[in-house]
Amino acid sequence: MDATGADTTQQAPISRLLHDIAARCPNEEVSLGDLADMLGDRGFGILILLLGLPAFLPGVATVFGLPILVLGVQMGLGLRRPRFPAFVARQHFKRSHILRMAQGSSRWLARIEGFVRPRPGPFVSNLGDRVVGWLTAYAAIMIILPGPGTNGPPAFGSMVMALGVVESDNRTVGIGIALTILGNAFATGMLIAIGWLGVAAFQWVF
Repeated sequence: MDATGADTTQQAPISRLLHDIAARCPNEEVSLGDLADMLGDRGFGILILLLGLPAFLPGVATVFGLPILVLGVQMGLGLRRPRFPAFVARQHFKRSHILRMAQGSSRWLARIEGFVRPRPGPFVSNLGDRVVGWLTAYAAIMIILPGPGTNGPPAFGSMVMALGVVESDNRTVGIGIALTILGNAFATGMLIAIGWLGVAAFQWVF
């Protein structure tokens, strides 16, 4: 804490904050519920970042999409701290994964942090958080639904928004909003096309 008694970890850069969180986890695995409690009012952004990386992987995207959906809906409703339902809160996250992110995953996080800094603006307001939340929820649905290449673009946009939310960077959130809208549109179009082709094939066969 600083001289005023404020918790300075709440203002730490993302990489340092993640390292502090990993240091506070005595076991190799930590539950999402415990992470949410430790992160406090920065929980939404950090958790979306943590969950967004595995959402790129085929076969496990659905598992990580559900907690992202919960976070997005809560942000959209204006909640200030994340709260997972019990069956989601019990899911575990590997401490080693948090450490890899803290160390920059080949230093990408440190490089990004060099361009991200607090910038005021409409996207880092309460209304902006709600917009980010509902866009994240839509992206999570695209991540959950099966489709070739439909999970990556929405997940990436959501992570950019989350990064901006954590650092209170209006510009980064705005870029993330644009990327998420484009990613969601791409995924939606792909899923509609797949559905249409499936119906057409079914009608052709029968």
